[in-house]
Amino acid sequence: MADIVSVGIDIGTSTTQVVFSRLTMENAAGYFAVPRVSIVDKQVIYKGQVHTTPLKSPVLIDGAGVREIVAREYGRAGFRPADVETGAVIITGESARKENAAAVLSELSGFAGDFVVSTAGPDLESIIAGKGSGAWRCSLEEDCVAVNLDIGGGTTNIVAFDCGETVSTGCLDVGGRLIRLGEDLTVRSISPAAAAVAADLELELAVGGRTSLPTLRKITDRMADLLARALGLKPEDELLRRVRTPGSSWFVPPRRVRRVCFSGGVADCIGRQGGEDVPYGDIGVLLGRSIAANPDLAALPQLEAAETIRATVVGAGTYTTTISGSTIDYVAELLPMKNLPVLKLTAGEERRCYEGESSPLAEKIAWFRAQSEAERLVLALEGLADPSYSQLKSAAAAIADAWEASMPPDAPVLVLVERDMAKALGFALRGRTARPVLAVDGIRAGQDDYVDFGRPLMDGMVIPAVVKTLLFG
Repeated sequence: MADIVSVGIDIGTSTTQVVFSRLTMENAAGYFAVPRVSIVDKQVIYKGQVHTTPLKSPVLIDGAGVREIVAREYGRAGFRPADVETGAVIITGESARKENAAAVLSELSGFAGDFVVSTAGPDLESIIAGKGSGAWRCSLEEDCVAVNLDIGGGTTNIVAFDCGETVSTGCLDVGGRLIRLGEDLTVRSISPAAAAVAADLELELAVGGRTSLPTLRKITDRMADLLARALGLKPEDELLRRVRTPGSSWFVPPRRVRRVCFSGGVADCIGRQGGEDVPYGDIGVLLGRSIAANPDLAALPQLEAAETIRATVVGAGTYTTTISGSTIDYVAELLPMKNLPVLKLTAGEERRCYEGESSPLAEKIAWFRAQSEAERLVLALEGLADPSYSQLKSAAAAIADAWEASMPPDAPVLVLVERDMAKALGFALRGRTARPVLAVDGIRAGQDDYVDFGRPLMDGMVIPAVVKTLLFG
């Protein structure tokens, strides 16, 4: 049994948060069996404060300010960057679209240790938030379909889990900071999505002008209506399509939804009665009240979130990392590696590799590199349940020859296999190429995903990995 420390850093539209978790790994196999290592326990050991995300301007994140926040939280938690072995830096919501998001990640590189993910895809954010809120665990334990809506300052990330499997994701530009207000309800800023909602309602709303609570309530009521339409409770309309977040998938409402969970900062405002209407200088509280008052949403069977405002950061720190199988083959000097694009083969393409055909694979690699400008890539295969020696030998020859034909001379051969055959395939590959080889099984990745590999754990038996859907939204 071994423990590793994981960090989650979430830089969102409204808030920046840091959590630390402890992941416990155990080899469940006996002394004379093939090792079977898995993560058996996940425990949050430190939750940082909720900080306002520092901005230099409406389109510029203050990278130095974010770095200072993270440094303070590391100190309060009692950890050094070298103590952290896995985790994720997630730039989410509107912040993912700020002009200098990549520069902010560079500012945080000193806290990343050897292995912290840098990613911000809206689909991945939906999944992480749904795991942090408890919706994923509910779908697993109750053998049902559970939907999570993570409503932050700039976006609402939606995910549906069916018995622990992700079946649909999506993201809308609906959030509590899309309209920012000053004293006397003076409008300080309006996002394009909020402007579209106001125009749909034929309401006057302009930066620098004054608005009213009835006007703002009409806007938040319409936003709540859009969430109901996204869940399939009412027909889709043109405005719903207009507020879809760029780069996100279109959420397909599943049937037989048993539980619906709300997380994110706005979730804390749902059902809030009394008090100020705009205590944070935005529409977050009003949006929460509109969601609570919406008859379609109110009729859904709700699940109380285990985490609301911290759902994404808790999910990032505890649920992003997976562990490879134990029958793997690798060159340790290659690790860690980050942001490797995945080339997923179809069943037909994979079958041709087992038949020893390298030309189709070489052509696909060349096409993929032309599309992505990738100098390195990971080949993802489903694998065979019981491959023969000749099939392994033919696949290794096809992959090695295709690499020589289409990849740069210094590019290692990187292969992900879902089924338990990576060690044998890696051994066969090393017999066909002088390039460094990494062959890992037990991990599923799809086209357009990215993969991070960490340093080997458990005396080299397993490799921690994160599969990421979209680097930036």
